[in-house]
Amino acid sequence: MEKTLSSRPVGGVTVDTRILYAVCDLRRSDQVNYSKYKYNLHQGTVPRRRSSPQPVTIQAHSQVLPGSCNFESNTCGYTSDADFMSWTLQKDGRFVTVEAAVNEDQEDYIGSGADPQREIIGVLLSPRLDHGEWSCLRLVYQITESGSLEVLQRTEGNSFDRPLWSSRLPSDSWVVSSMDLRNNTEPYRVVIEGKPGSSKGSSVAIFEIHISPGYCLECDFEESHLCGYNNQWNANVNWYVGGGGVQVLHSDMPNDHTYNNRSGHFMYVDSIYAKTFKEVAKLVSPMTQVPMSGCLSFQYQRSEMGNLFSVFTRDQLGQYQELWRAGLENQNDWTEIPGEWIPVQVDLKAPYSVQVVFEVAFNSPRGGRVALDDISFSSQFCTTDTEPTFDPSIANCDFESGFCLYTQEQAKESPWRRVSVKPNIFRNGDHTTGAGSFLLAHARLGPRSGYVSRLIGPTLAGNMKYCLTFYFSLRGFNQTDQALAVYLLQANGSQEKIWTQAERSRGIWIAADATFQTSQPAKVVFVSTCRSFWDCGSVALDDISMSLGDCELVAGLLSSLLPGRCDFEAGMCGYTQDKKSDAADWERRRGPTPTSYTGPRGDHTTGLGYYLHLEASPMLPGQNARLLSRPVRGTRGRHCISFFYHMYGSGTGQLNVRINKYGKEELLWQRSGEQSIAWLKAQVEYECHSQHQIVFEAIRGSSVRSDIAIDDVILEGGPCPEMGISATVGTSNEIE
Repeated sequence: MEKTLSSRPVGGVTVDTRILYAVCDLRRSDQVNYSKYKYNLHQGTVPRRRSSPQPVTIQAHSQVLPGSCNFESNTCGYTSDADFMSWTLQKDGRFVTVEAAVNEDQEDYIGSGADPQREIIGVLLSPRLDHGEWSCLRLVYQITESGSLEVLQRTEGNSFDRPLWSSRLPSDSWVVSSMDLRNNTEPYRVVIEGKPGSSKGSSVAIFEIHISPGYCLECDFEESHLCGYNNQWNANVNWYVGGGGVQVLHSDMPNDHTYNNRSGHFMYVDSIYAKTFKEVAKLVSPMTQVPMSGCLSFQYQRSEMGNLFSVFTRDQLGQYQELWRAGLENQNDWTEIPGEWIPVQVDLKAPYSVQVVFEVAFNSPRGGRVALDDISFSSQFCTTDTEPTFDPSIANCDFESGFCLYTQEQAKESPWRRVSVKPNIFRNGDHTTGAGSFLLAHARLGPRSGYVSRLIGPTLAGNMKYCLTFYFSLRGFNQTDQALAVYLLQANGSQEKIWTQAERSRGIWIAADATFQTSQPAKVVFVSTCRSFWDCGSVALDDISMSLGDCELVAGLLSSLLPGRCDFEAGMCGYTQDKKSDAADWERRRGPTPTSYTGPRGDHTTGLGYYLHLEASPMLPGQNARLLSRPVRGTRGRHCISFFYHMYGSGTGQLNVRINKYGKEELLWQRSGEQSIAWLKAQVEYECHSQHQIVFEAIRGSSVRSDIAIDDVILEGGPCPEMGISATVGTSNEIE
């Protein structure tokens, strides 16, 4: 449901126009210091020389797509979501969201029915957009004191919004953020959620929304926001805006490349203020928000050769990788002629978020000048000889249908065996579903003095950084450093250890990851070594996954791809306790539950993280605990709920999954009694065309040994994927 934005002035204070302002200011509205909301090029984009005259007004030359708005005179079709606090358009061109009855002498203009106890959040909805091609959304915003701002994409037919970007960083000036909107065959809306903090003076403000065709990396520097490119400030050398008909310092400034005249704009850096050895100026692009690969193009010129001009990518961990350097041999650049624009094309492969950094280093004040213009990007690689981005998923395997592309040297070694354990309350099943297959080594099958088990993965491409994740479980090893190790086997035969198990054996499925980089084709090898039969036990391995990039970056990327997922590692993900219809609460916990012979020994996600459980000890038989999901938008077609549940204990009660539609509930799934000593996977399909909530209800059984737990809940649109093995009773998260 939507509602029209209301309009009112702000305390009679004269303010700048074109400001979208979501504010929770605990002071009087006429005490807000609007003078600080000035666009600061140092922080938002790029500094201009203080010694130069004020630049002429820059006209927007690029095409502007529907969904753009500067809020000069209207809201451009943007509306407030009626289920949240309203955004208010001020008569002088401001949006303001204010908590109801902020002060006794300040009227409540949010609207009737506002609950002063609920979270302060304003949700702004764009008009229906139908951009089939790739486009870029740029947001000029400010967070003051504390708060958060999030941008999401709402596609028709999907129950959950896809996160595009978010920030919690406060600033004292306007900041530009950019986010790519991928090709979309379905109409969608842009959703902007502003959450001012609870501290005094907290506010979230938006100045402008700008959507243009193409990629966010692209820029001709003709617009005032400079496409979100940012100068990394240096005391002596910096990137500046050149052109626009204004002469600064030099009379020999070039024409820009876009229009080939003095009115167009470009970026440049000059060595005139360089004072120390290797002064460096960096121009940094917006951070990409989606995986990208293709051809990066730009134009540059150098007035002298006494500098080093390079282009890098920089990831969210601050790690650099060089893409190109001016003057290197075997480059296909044109011959550099002072004053001439030189075209450059370089392949870019970014499976995770990166920034492109244009860096110029000077050794002296006579290092000359470098100019840059017309940055563009294409999803096609620069040449047909470029190999496509390597797909690391060839190394993924859950062992449900075999060994995938993994091999063994059967003749020389003790093999890994593919096994499955039927659901029971004594022994462990696999990690994937609790009732499927996994690999097992050793397990004391015979009185051999020692043996080695080696599992060899498929060949990975060289010159790449990888993230390996897998699950393992150990039991009975006295020396765990030999129980399981992972090696990287290079094409030249060299071998390097990239991971080893150092903890004492815990007997549960534990997640592990390793980041590694290889300069040549290589294979990952899992090795389990038993030196002495009496020191060894069993080693289990499951759910191997390989991705491109650092594991820290991959984890963030995967979580953003599943907006309806919750593993309870960082909190409740919007799930709430039903205080009206139950007798107890679900508890967020890590490690084993307090009562013996019931409950899990660790979570399903990592083995060492958090899960939700019903603690039966303080409850009476038949009492329940109910957990409510966030409201889920109804869509035509099927929905899928998948989750892992743990029901172990002689007095275990009942676990129900229900759907709540306008107060009426319907049972979707149910399990009763003791199921397993391990985590089991459940999938539930249902249809609902209207808004609803999912309810997880746990009912205490006949004794204190009736703990019930859930973890790794995923709510998504569409039918559930086929699950090869269905557990009718539980398996274990321990290997016997």
